[in-house]
Amino acid sequence: MWHLTTSAAPDIADFVATLHDTSFFSPLRALTVARAPGRLDLMGGIADYSGALVLELPLAMAAVAAVQLTDEPYISVCTTQISDEADSSEVRLALADLAPDGVPLSYAAARALFAADAHIHWAAYLIGVPLVLALEKDISLRGMQILLASAVPAGKGVSSSAAIEVATMRAVAAALGVELDGRTLAILCQKVENLIVGAPCGIMDQMTSACGEANTLLALGCQPAELEPAVRIPAGLAVWGIDSGIRHAVTGADYGSVRVGAFMGYRIVTHLAGAKAYPVGPGRVSVADPFFRGYLANVTPARWLHQFRDQVPVSMRGGEFLAQYGGFTDSVTHIDSDRTYAIRMPTEHPIHEHHRVKLFRALLQRLSESEEQSPDPEIAELLGELMFQSHASYSACRLGSDGTDALVSLVRRAGSDAGLYGAKITGGGSGGTVAILARHDAEAAIHTVARMYAQESGRSALVIGGSSPGAMASGVYEAVWR
Repeated sequence: MWHLTTSAAPDIADFVATLHDTSFFSPLRALTVARAPGRLDLMGGIADYSGALVLELPLAMAAVAAVQLTDEPYISVCTTQISDEADSSEVRLALADLAPDGVPLSYAAARALFAADAHIHWAAYLIGVPLVLALEKDISLRGMQILLASAVPAGKGVSSSAAIEVATMRAVAAALGVELDGRTLAILCQKVENLIVGAPCGIMDQMTSACGEANTLLALGCQPAELEPAVRIPAGLAVWGIDSGIRHAVTGADYGSVRVGAFMGYRIVTHLAGAKAYPVGPGRVSVADPFFRGYLANVTPARWLHQFRDQVPVSMRGGEFLAQYGGFTDSVTHIDSDRTYAIRMPTEHPIHEHHRVKLFRALLQRLSESEEQSPDPEIAELLGELMFQSHASYSACRLGSDGTDALVSLVRRAGSDAGLYGAKITGGGSGGTVAILARHDAEAAIHTVARMYAQESGRSALVIGGSSPGAMASGVYEAVWR
């Protein structure tokens, strides 16, 4: 049987204990094992790709990956959870296909390889890891086996993909002797998702999964990925999530079109401010921006309302935008000339959201400094109002859903009398999970909301709680056969 050489977290120990049931690994070489949690987006969400501050809680539920280096000419991956798009839990790709003549595939070629066959597309999250390391760290691809088990549910907006990527990257890098700090680990995992999987996510998911601290909000300034002092959740408060039962996918057209609209808006705002732009490729420009330093979040709400809002179109056809502005600065999405994009609201959201998140953090810090066991009711309700505002802004961007709206409405109806202060849709929106800020002893009220929602909607309503450290704090472990 496989045994850990040192003690480890329970989910790692439980994972290794199950490996006697598989013949996937050879008993002749050790395994390298790592874990990474999902995350609950408390505030910030889709404003991450526009440079906003975000506040994220690493969850108790995590993915665990085990890696074994081999002398075989292929990379084989196996998962105990089969993706909706996969017919098989195991995929094997030859090194000759991944690195013809010893040269790793380009990002575009790797993305095309996995996109061409729906049966293997899920494996891009895993096999993309050694490919990114080969491209970014100049190492040779070599044979390996990767086995993954994840307790982070997919499609619920709690960053199952980032947990998979980060756990795999942590284990593969350690097995190959590549040292990565947490920030670099997260950025490389974002490349897996953006450039190989083809999902245009921001950086907050991977940073939380890699660098988060248990029971603490990771504060990340997404310009592009700067860790700020973590924010303690005051003693009198707690954070939960309730899944709406509506599947969320960052690859969905709604998320992608809102992101495109935000970058179109950034291009227009910088043009109005007088910044110069230079073409760098089809549909893309580089902007010399001394005003907002490359991010919409640096536009103040007052300046947006006074100077720019009325001049940014509500919507615009892609071809018209390209003809007028030449392109935009986003490197992971593209503008469809025949599509009409909403622009004003996707541009407005991160400007106000960045301000809301900064206020939210300041209020949490004020409560923490008071060291009271019961939160100041006025401050708690202000925190809740900021969450409700964020949720309304998602809806204005057309990233809401009937289920998440219903959950937020139930929380608002229960109110502070039940110890529930605020709620909002999380992450990329369009379904998924609602985050709830509540009094620390309000778990019964949380479950009541979940039951009411399930009865009214006929959908499942998973309650999500608990926290654990990110991959860097969790460490890397060795397992041997004996």
